[in-house]
Amino acid sequence: MISPWILPCVGCLLGLLLGSFLNVCIARLPAGESIVKPRSRCPHCGHPIRWYHNIPVLSWIFLRGRCRDCSSPISTQYPLVELAVALWLAKAFGRTSWILYRDPNSDIHFAYEQIATGTIQGLAFAILGFLLIGLLVMDWQTFTLPDAFTLTGIAAGLFLICAQAIFLGPTEDQIVLAHKAPITAAMSVEKGNVFLTGPEALIGGRIVAVLGAAAILLLIRAAYRRLRNREGMGLGDVKLLAMIAAFLGFWPAILALFLGVLSGAVYGVSQLATGRAKAATRLPFGSFLAAGGLIAALYGDTLIDKYTALFR
Repeated sequence: MISPWILPCVGCLLGLLLGSFLNVCIARLPAGESIVKPRSRCPHCGHPIRWYHNIPVLSWIFLRGRCRDCSSPISTQYPLVELAVALWLAKAFGRTSWILYRDPNSDIHFAYEQIATGTIQGLAFAILGFLLIGLLVMDWQTFTLPDAFTLTGIAAGLFLICAQAIFLGPTEDQIVLAHKAPITAAMSVEKGNVFLTGPEALIGGRIVAVLGAAAILLLIRAAYRRLRNREGMGLGDVKLLAMIAAFLGFWPAILALFLGVLSGAVYGVSQLATGRAKAATRLPFGSFLAAGGLIAALYGDTLIDKYTALFR
């Protein structure tokens, strides 16, 4: 029998490699530099890093956090980002490990659809985590949310939701209206009370979620500028929230926004109380929003269900 730890371990190893690549993106994208050339080098002495000194996490430990050539300290950001991506991908691969243990006697078409859907959802979870971890660190360090991550993320999220729609069952996720007169389903020759087919509802709903999430922050941004006569939020934050909505949907994105605002407010108040910031000090809101997106991806459905249960 195959061990249930196989896929999470594979995800962890892959995550370490991708985490190392993410560190390159974090260091170069905000400065507009290529992530391909030149080779990785020490930011202090400029000496190229040898391949055996570039092994995720282990090299930082063996070098005791210092450059081999100039002995300058190597930021703990590098192993922490690598570990964060490794743990995230282990979680993503673990979510799809049930594929290895499905009932071989189950309906083959149903199993095929479930495997395809589970794989796509696991891939979306992995990509979202990779992007959010990178954006969190980049905005914290440079107040920059590169389009290479946010806009590409929106496109990737919508592409994956389209791919997921292909494997929906005949009546899965469709929207049905109780209506006396038959309503013809769009793009369908069948008649009945189906208002939207599953693929139409899934894809259309996600596009509306992206537009709605972006519109909310655009309205907040415009209102702040009108009241204070200065910018209070960049367009990068708008694109970031739209990216979260592209992967998770509207309400998880709103949850991410709420968590981001709450954590940002707590951090801002603590900085004011300790004298480390003033009322006009700029805060990396994108970092808090990205952290909210990570929490929403992990626990969003559970938190939203518990909240809505309070009103039942």
